[in-house]
Amino acid sequence: MEKRRDARVAGQFYPSQKGALISFLSENIDLSSQRRKVKTVIMPHAGYVYSGKTAALTISEVVVPDTVILIGPNHTGYGTAFSLMRSGKWHFPFGEVDIEESLADELLKTSSLLEEDDEAHEYEHSLEVEIPFLYFLNNNVKIVPLTVASLNLKKCKKVGEAIAQCIIGKDVLLVASTDMTHYESQASAEKKDKEAIDAILKLDEDSLSATVSRLNISMCGYIPVYISLVAAKICGAKSAKLIDYRTSGDAFGDYERVVGYAGIIIE
Repeated sequence: MEKRRDARVAGQFYPSQKGALISFLSENIDLSSQRRKVKTVIMPHAGYVYSGKTAALTISEVVVPDTVILIGPNHTGYGTAFSLMRSGKWHFPFGEVDIEESLADELLKTSSLLEEDDEAHEYEHSLEVEIPFLYFLNNNVKIVPLTVASLNLKKCKKVGEAIAQCIIGKDVLLVASTDMTHYESQASAEKKDKEAIDAILKLDEDSLSATVSRLNISMCGYIPVYISLVAAKICGAKSAKLIDYRTSGDAFGDYERVVGYAGIIIE
């Protein structure tokens, strides 16, 4: 029997009703944009009322190919250090996407660090919230979902290298899912996030990790971004562009305790 991964945060992070979700995507994704092929997209994963606009503006710039590797942090603590779901379908309110099993198998064979594991994905929101944006632009999209709990940079670099080995020369998009600073003042969040974003724009994963450590930045997905930077550069990435930055304060006017959101493309 084929595995089915049901939507877990529909109705919390994004609309659970098909019509409402399609309306949000239609209103916020710019279908007239001159989309282009890129190596990596960095997108936020908070509730759409907070970060959905940033995600939509970012994906509006991108050609979504038929295969996407989704890399996100493990918020739940379940599963392994590098948890890859290798088969099944992911459902959401207006569709479903298949896992690209052939690429998943290739990744598992290439890297001994990656492990087939479904448990980490069962309740994890950081990848689920990205799927409607991808599907809206390409109904044929298939995914390879990977959550990361390890903070071992040597291992993370090896995972990035393995991903690159499997996708170099192929039409595969990496999506790194992360939010930025959590629950600090607007001024503090903007200051810290600017330094982290600057490191990403320089395509310098080691500078990013050093900046996160030095400033104690609560950027939940910096490791997925780190891995994606390693892979993207091996695949020929030369530049990065910040598409949008905002905070939760911009949504509701509370600037005392905000979360930052950034959308970046790497090409």
